[in-house]
Order: sequence, then structure tokens, then C-alpha cells
Amino acid sequence: MHQVKGSPGLGLKAATLGFFIGFAAVALFGITAVSLKQTMGLTPLELSILVAVPSLTGALLRIPFSGWVDTTGGRKPFLTLLALSIVGMLGLTLMIGTMYPDELRKEHYYLILSFGALSGCGIATFSVGASQVAYWFPQKNQGKALALFAGVGNLAPGIFTLMLPIAIVAVGLSGAYLIWFSLLISGTILYALFGRNAWYFQFIANGISPAEARDLAKSKGQELFPVGGIRKSLQTSAKAWQTWALVSIYFTTFGGFIALTAWLPTYWMQFHGFGPVVAGVLTAGYSIMTSLVRIAGGVLSDRLREGGENTGVLALLIMLMGALMMTLSQVYQLAIPGLILMALGMGICNAAVFKLVPQLVPRAVGGATGWVGGLGAFGGFLIPLAMGLAVSDLGMPGYPIGFVIFIFLAIFALTMMWILKYMREEPVQSATGERMLEPVVVEEF
Repeated sequence: MHQVKGSPGLGLKAATLGFFIGFAAVALFGITAVSLKQTMGLTPLELSILVAVPSLTGALLRIPFSGWVDTTGGRKPFLTLLALSIVGMLGLTLMIGTMYPDELRKEHYYLILSFGALSGCGIATFSVGASQVAYWFPQKNQGKALALFAGVGNLAPGIFTLMLPIAIVAVGLSGAYLIWFSLLISGTILYALFGRNAWYFQFIANGISPAEARDLAKSKGQELFPVGGIRKSLQTSAKAWQTWALVSIYFTTFGGFIALTAWLPTYWMQFHGFGPVVAGVLTAGYSIMTSLVRIAGGVLSDRLREGGENTGVLALLIMLMGALMMTLSQVYQLAIPGLILMALGMGICNAAVFKLVPQLVPRAVGGATGWVGGLGAFGGFLIPLAMGLAVSDLGMPGYPIGFVIFIFLAIFALTMMWILKYMREEPVQSATGERMLEPVVVEEF
């Protein structure tokens, strides 16, 4: 008897914990960068780069590391990313603890930038964990499982945004860093203890041949299997046009989510005149709502016929209405409900996208997750730049007008979702009438 450890439920919990811990770096590092602006005499450009570096690292590393999942399972790539994040956070904790504020100088900028880039590696655990969870669960339950993983994990920035001001007042910036570093270490240890690869990868690690490992894993309920190594996974998923349709949709919804999490404090303070605390609470409320509704979106995607596409269309229509309200709003009484609609639409659609990834690109789930998660998250860097240009060109009126980018993005994403809906291939039926994932035709450019 071949012994394997873990279960789908335990795999989901461990991956969610690891992603939650890794993603929390965004909130902490953003506050640090602002604190360092005056201390180190940073220019606005240097500050913006410092704030963006963890998110950029976390977005771009999603691509190769998710492809790695298809070769060994998620455990090794997950632990590697968390270890890199620990190195970055250790460096920042030591620098802040021993040098802030009196000893930090402009010449330390690139060292802090490097540690910030390493700390952002924890954000890339999203694509690794999403692939790991997808391999654990059967297709009919993937929407809910992936939504729970992403929804709870994405709560980290909102929760930490609420907690950090209190922690900094109580124990100072260096104390807040020490607390977060301790949480990162604890979360990594817990993942190392309880995080497990899906059954197929465990059988392979025990020296069983791929064919036998597949049969054994199928007997335990596993439905998805990889087709090759990192390069093969990325190539296979890149040749599927569905991957790029999903990238464009996720760029709009998850990239937009990250973008607004960074942009909204400035919007609330500069255009509506709110203080930092109120702006922080409103931003955290948006972030938490978008994350929590993602769970409901996953459940809806599982229950509806063609659930991913139909849920995505509904969500994008809601987001479009919210973007129209935000573009036209001049008072916060209209902006707040507009933002609520955008949060609902983005969160639900984020769940729908990752319900569709294993369905539309089942031969290379890890590679597809990397492309979608990595390039989609890159919207969090590009969209604020476009909104900032609107303010630079138009002044104060540019704050609401800048939301017009979400109108165009939502319309384009809706078009892509409709194409996916009407070009989806019918599932192959087995002799017993069960839905089968294989054989799968991957349409190429």
C-alpha cells in the first residue's frame, strides 16, 4: 500500500494560510515607504518605485513559480517563495530596528529596494497556491475551493491596513516590523508542517511511474494532471487562446483591485478631503469587501450552468455600473455606492476567472495560473499610472475622470467573457455519462 499524506481540505487550509501571510507584506511595506520619504529625502519617483517593487516582484514571479507546480507540486515552490520573503523581511526588520530614523541615508535606498523586492516574493504564492488547490479538488468543487483560498488570502492587505496604524502607535515602526516578521516565520513553519502536494505528486515523489501514479490518484478522486515541466506547462498554456482571454479579464478585475487598494487613500484625501484615518477605513472596507465576496462568487460559479462564464458576465456588468458612477461622481455620497458596486463586481469576477482556468486549460493548470495571475496582477502597477496621468493633466477633475479607464476595461473584459462562453467546447462524456476532462483540445493561435 502506497502511503500518502494530507487531504483536499487540509491542502486548502495550508495554502490559504501561506498566501495570507505572504500577501500581508503589501500593507506593511507601503506604510514603511511613506515613513522613509522624509527620513531619506526620497523624490516622488523614488517613493513610487519603492512602493511598487514588492507588487511587481509578486506579480512577475507568479509566472515561473506556478509553472514549477506542474513538475513537483506546490510545496517546494511555496516554501521557496516564503523563504525569499523571510530573507527580505529580515533585512528590512534589521535595518528599521537598528537604523531608523537617524541613521538611514539616501545611499541606503537601493539596499532597502532590494529587500523590498525580496519581501514581495510572498505575494507570488497566490499562483502557486491556486494551482496546488486546483490539483487537490475535483472540477465540480474547484470554484468554491479556489474562491475560499483567494478570498481569505486577499483579506490580508485590508486587515493589516486597519491594524498597522494601531501597532505603529503602540510599538513603533520597528516593533510592527518585528511582529510581522514573527508572523511570517510562524506561518511558514505551519505551512511546512501541514502543506501537502496533491496525491499524484506524492506518488511520483515515492518513485512510482507517472502512469501508475495517475491511476492511483484517479482512484482517490484527483481529476487534473500536468503534462510536463515548467517550460512545457508555460508553452502549452501560452498556446491556448483562452489563457490570454482570461489574462485580460483578470487584468481588469484583480489588477484593478490592487490598483484601487493603492490609489483610493489618495483619492479620498485629495478629492473628498477626508483625513488619513477615514481614508484608510474606506480603503480597507473596499479591500475586505472585494475579498469576501470572492468566496460567494466561487460558490455561484459552481452552482450555475456554465457557471464561470455566466458569473463573470454578471459580475462585469455590476463592475461597469460602479465604474460609471465613480466617473460621474462629484460627492462622496455617490462615490461610496459606486465603489461598493465595483468591489462586488471585481470580487465575484476574480472567483469566476479561476473557476475557468482549470476548465479551459486543463493540460497546464500551473502555467495558465502563472500567466493569468502574474500578468493580471501587473494591472495593479499600470492602472494607477493611468489614473495619475488624468490628475496631472486635468487637476482635481481628473480624480473621478480617471475611473473612465475601468469603463473601457470592463467593456473589453465583457467581450472576452462572451467569447469564452460561446466558444467553449462541450465536455467529453464517458461511457457512464460522467463528465471527463480528457481528451482536451487546446486551441492554438
